[in-house]
Parts: sequence; C-alpha cells; structure tokens
Amino acid sequence: MSAFDWTRPTGFLTIDGVRLEYACHGPAPDTAPTLVMLHEGLGSVALWRDIPRRLAEATGFGVFVYSRQGYGQSDPAPLPRPLDFMTIEATRVLPAVLDAIGLQRGVLLGHSDGATIAAIHSGSVIDHRVRGQILIAPHFFTETMGLQQIARARADFETTDLRDRMGKYHADPDAVFRGWSDVWLDPEFEPWNVAEVIDYFRTPTLAIQGVNDQYGTLAQIREIEDRSYAPVDVVTPENCGHSPHLEQGDLVIGEIACFLRRLERIEAAGPVPA
Repeated sequence: MSAFDWTRPTGFLTIDGVRLEYACHGPAPDTAPTLVMLHEGLGSVALWRDIPRRLAEATGFGVFVYSRQGYGQSDPAPLPRPLDFMTIEATRVLPAVLDAIGLQRGVLLGHSDGATIAAIHSGSVIDHRVRGQILIAPHFFTETMGLQQIARARADFETTDLRDRMGKYHADPDAVFRGWSDVWLDPEFEPWNVAEVIDYFRTPTLAIQGVNDQYGTLAQIREIEDRSYAPVDVVTPENCGHSPHLEQGDLVIGEIACFLRRLERIEAAGPVPA
C-alpha cells in the first residue's frame, strides 16, 4: 500500500478494494496527534460541515474524516446491512483506515452510530496509538423512544423532501436511509446491547449528549460513567438535541479542545515513577 498523502485535503482512500471518500485538515500524523472522526447513521464527510476545520484550528491536531462504505460519495455497500454492522466497522474497517493514514498517536471522535463504532473499537481492539475517545450521543443499547424517532424518520423519508435533501450529500440516499433504518427497526435488533465494551476502556473518555436528544436518553452516558475504569468527563448541554456539535458548536469545540489539552499534558508528563 502506498503512503497516504496528507497534503491532498480531499480524495478517496481504498480499503480492501472499497473506495472511501475522505477529507483531512491540519498537520499530518507524523508531525502532530490526529483526531479521527466517525459520522452518524445518516452522515458523511460533508455533513460534518465546518466542524473538522474548526477542530483542527482549535486543537492543533490533524483531523481526518471519512464516509463509511455506502455513505456520501464512497462506494456502495451491499444491503441489507448485517445487524452487527457497527461491530464490523469498528473491528475490521476502522483499524485498516488507521493503518492506511499512518496514524501514530490520536483520538477517536464519533457521533451517534459513529460514537458507538469508536466505543466498540476502544473496548475491543488493542491499539496503543489511540489515546482516548470522544463520544457524542453514543448508543450502547436500544431505547423505545429512539426507535420511535427512527420510525418517524422513516415516515418522513417516504412523505417529505427528506430524500431530496439527503441526495445533496449522498450518491444513493435510498440505500443510506434503508441501510440505517432497516437495521434499527428490525425486531431482531431490539435486544442489541454492546455496553460491555465500556468495561474494557483503558483510555480517557469525553462523553457529550444533549439533554433533549431525541434518539437516546442520558442513560447511555450514565452507562459509561458506571462502567468505565478509565477517567470519564461528561458534558450535557441544555436546550440541545442529538447533534451538539452543530447545535452548540462553540461549546462543544471548547470542551473537546480542553479535553485534548489535558490528554497532551498527561502524555508530556510520562509514566509515574515506581
């Protein structure tokens, strides 16, 4: 595999024969830590809007974002998606992406399904390059109110202009929506629970969730607080829904920057003498 060219700010990365669109900001992995961003269930590179650039400017980290297979302008994904698609992404695809971009030291940042993927990776994959995780509105188990919201989104997709709006960001909005909603609304998915991965966190976590998140309750965040042996910082913005980074961007970017500065101070201090 040829070396990844960080000087190309956008392009396609090929993983196991699949082309994934990407964008990168700030310094390359060989000169600074890297923040790797994992999008939500209907997200893509473009739907992060200006958050990756702002994070690079605020933190001094390099920032890498990519659209998972089937999203944005990445290659199509076969449907139906398997019910364990987030675990597959976390344990098979993401490690290959981190290798391909030449990650040396960094932090995973995920939103919604992307946060779950980051959490599964942190609790399942031994990778000492990953020094922490930032989880925005993660899901560890299904909740009735979240499933009801997804059912309402399915009705909106079928009856409103949601499909057309998604078409601005995805090559195949129908496949994106079906690939996401069909899993979450599958009756066999209802008992899904991956919270045990939290038991294996060995690096600090910043958990962020809006108090008015329409897809999940703060029980998801309490699960991290109750189970993680590593440090956990929690931010729960008031008057905020499922996308705190878009709804209260200044606050969220500030909290992320503070969290990363603390991690860097820990790294600089080195191990405590015996």
